[in-house]
Amino acid sequence: MTTSSRQGKLIHSALPILFLLSLILYGLVFRPYLLDQPTIPLEIIFLAASFFASVHLIFLDFSWDTILGNAVKKLAKGLPTILILFAIGIVIGSWIVSGIIPMFVYYGIKLVNPTYIYVLAFIIPIFFSMFTGTSYGSVGTIGVVVLGVAQAIDANLAIVAGAVIGGAFFGDKMSPLSDTTNIAALAADIPLYAHINSMLYTTMPSALIAASIYTALGFIYPVATETGSFTELERTLSEVRGMFNFNVALIFPVALVLVGSLKKWPTIPVLLSSSLLACIFGLIFQSYTLDNFIQSVYKGFHVDMAVWQPSVSPNMGELFNRGGLYALNDAIIIALFVFLFIGILDTNQAIPRIVDKVFPYAKTKTMVILSSLVATGVTNSMTGNQYATSFIVGEAFKLKYDKLGISRKVLSRSLEDYGTMIESLVPWHPTAVFMVSVMGVAVGDYWHWQLLTLINLIMAPLLVILGVGCFYKKKK
Repeated sequence: MTTSSRQGKLIHSALPILFLLSLILYGLVFRPYLLDQPTIPLEIIFLAASFFASVHLIFLDFSWDTILGNAVKKLAKGLPTILILFAIGIVIGSWIVSGIIPMFVYYGIKLVNPTYIYVLAFIIPIFFSMFTGTSYGSVGTIGVVVLGVAQAIDANLAIVAGAVIGGAFFGDKMSPLSDTTNIAALAADIPLYAHINSMLYTTMPSALIAASIYTALGFIYPVATETGSFTELERTLSEVRGMFNFNVALIFPVALVLVGSLKKWPTIPVLLSSSLLACIFGLIFQSYTLDNFIQSVYKGFHVDMAVWQPSVSPNMGELFNRGGLYALNDAIIIALFVFLFIGILDTNQAIPRIVDKVFPYAKTKTMVILSSLVATGVTNSMTGNQYATSFIVGEAFKLKYDKLGISRKVLSRSLEDYGTMIESLVPWHPTAVFMVSVMGVAVGDYWHWQLLTLINLIMAPLLVILGVGCFYKKKK
């Protein structure tokens, strides 16, 4: 039987996708929201879908060796980014134990000024997210501190929450340490820094407009210039100062990553070199032992390593207990299973065939990009997971982008513009649930103040319609 005949009717391509969507709806939507039961882990969902797809292909008379070969090819293509995710965990652990991240947290808190609380609530998380690569960590740590200051000066908490979340997401998108940023680049099969450069076209104008509005809101909704009780804030600053020693030399490991980004040096050597340099400076300036540095790189930093501190508040643990070689295990494991599923579907070209049928009107460059934006938003809202969204939509649209001569940088950017960015606005999304639980502000209260995402949702399709920043003349 020929490959063409074995592909058969469109239903043979659609069945594995429909099976996956059924599992997602049941495991991630019906169970938690209608049946009041725990969700099914996304890894299990993709493993089951991979098994179903394999059995279905064998039924179509494809050999197991062919199916396995395609899966292995896809896994091999994703290995470099998997290694980057491991390197990111190492960098985070080394940057904490060496005092780099604590130094930025300390001086970030010191910058808080009541008159400019809203714009500072947007800007401060940007730097924390950029240097840690995590919007969750930024909101759950420095964001909570900023919210505490806002409460003390009786600021509008909904505006502060929206600003903090927006700033954290901007820094996350622009950070070479971010898991979603690396995975979006991998899904579109382009260099990491090319992806970050492409995002500047939509995200930077959105951020500048948002920052301007937040600045104006400081005068429209003025807060008390006399600060209230800052006991918790001062305690946090005192504990950070007690656990770490600050020195201007600690900027150099960060500068190495920034220079590497600008010069487009290989990502993994740059990250590991920065981590090594951070450990060297840390051994010079900090009081932690060599074993502490090894463990921070291996399993992550823990505040218990500061044995000279008589007591450490839980807030310190939330700030600094992170990093290490295994820090991004969840992202890595999910990525592997998504690779497995997509690699299996490559056997009979299922995803491209489905895209051609679902988006028959996408014949022009503009319509293809707009379709990928819509597909990304819908897929992320359904799956509640940006890793899966990037791989599914990226795989679906890569060939269409290539066929029309659109740079895949636009595809990778679209995966984040309508994927990563909308997560905090979808009430049932795990990201929104996390933000509400940490910030204590409901989605219904902060969503219209999460200006970065709202502006970006307009900016992304607007630039496509105008043909700005679409790299039409630069093929892959």
